[in-house]
Amino acid sequence: MTDYLSFLDSKPLYYDEIDYGRMPRAWEKIRHEVRLAPVIHLVGTNGKGTTGRFLASALKAAGYRVGHYTSPHILRFNERIWIDGADADDETLQKAFETVLGWLDADTAEALSYFEFTTLMAAAAFEGCDYIVMEAGLGGEYDATAVFEKRLSLFTPVDFDHQAFLGDTLEAIASTKLRAMGKEAVIGVQPHEAVYAVAEKIASEKGAKLHRAEALSGEDAIIRLRKIADRMRLPAYLEQNLLLAAAALECLNVPWDGASFDAPMFGRLTPVAPNVLLDVGHNVLAAEAIARTLSPKKFILVYNSYGDKDYEAILGRLKPVVERVELIALEHERAAAPGELVSALRRLDIPFGTFGGIDEKKEYLVFGSFSVAEAFIERTGLGPDRK
Repeated sequence: MTDYLSFLDSKPLYYDEIDYGRMPRAWEKIRHEVRLAPVIHLVGTNGKGTTGRFLASALKAAGYRVGHYTSPHILRFNERIWIDGADADDETLQKAFETVLGWLDADTAEALSYFEFTTLMAAAAFEGCDYIVMEAGLGGEYDATAVFEKRLSLFTPVDFDHQAFLGDTLEAIASTKLRAMGKEAVIGVQPHEAVYAVAEKIASEKGAKLHRAEALSGEDAIIRLRKIADRMRLPAYLEQNLLLAAAALECLNVPWDGASFDAPMFGRLTPVAPNVLLDVGHNVLAAEAIARTLSPKKFILVYNSYGDKDYEAILGRLKPVVERVELIALEHERAAAPGELVSALRRLDIPFGTFGGIDEKKEYLVFGSFSVAEAFIERTGLGPDRK
């Protein structure tokens, strides 16, 4: 029997065009064989992983068996499928892989993308859970995770990102994401008022029950959550993710307290050394939040980017907290052309060079996607414990 990693590694991670009907067709063939717990579906531009982990940890603390599906991973595929407090082990993942192969005919298994097949592996691995927290990939309505019936939809902040697939306007991007809405939904605090209007329109069309996170939780809960965030030493921009997770618990009638929530996932302004912060944010919204959080300190920014990101705008937002940029090599098919990055840095008048290692006398911020985090960790050895 083929091992799951070899099978997945044979599939491309990215496509210039996406067949949005492929996953729904596959799901229709096998849905009668799959036993799914209630699904809480997370969609948005930023904050899905952290919100999902806050929620999953709180459900676990309340006595439920919980699965959390997130992407991408930094170092190990196992990070994508979390079950009841820990990343799934290889044995669990191999069993899930073989289960999915048993559900699918050979042609369908071969046709599914890396992310689509992995999503079905998560569904298989989560058998026996009481709740499943399912994080969308880059989309919403047409995302592979959207095929499952939803107990609750959660919407994190929506902003410009992946315009080639989601649309050129904020309204188009928001519509694509928010049309994944199920029968009941909670929308988190949004940076753009227009997103609320899109959400209300879609909820009306679908006959869905839509809540705003801050209204659902109430002022007393917001005060309690702020104290929890302070005790956990959360960066300010993560407090809204905690609020959305708490609002979801209110919808599910699950009690929570100060001991309910685990620390955020690795890579969310995580200190990996006394003078090094690492964040897997990779878009303008994340850059703005981090600049607000870190100001007025200055950092050496260890950076690179995918070519389809608006890296000039990202660097522009980070400039107030950047002393200089050190570019780290990124071996990735989507990596930006080095010359284009250099041109952007020159236009922004930001000093730059090549990353050569950590100076203990300087403060560093590592930023620019999961791939940048992986490259930095492999280069320096700083990061989570690798098994």
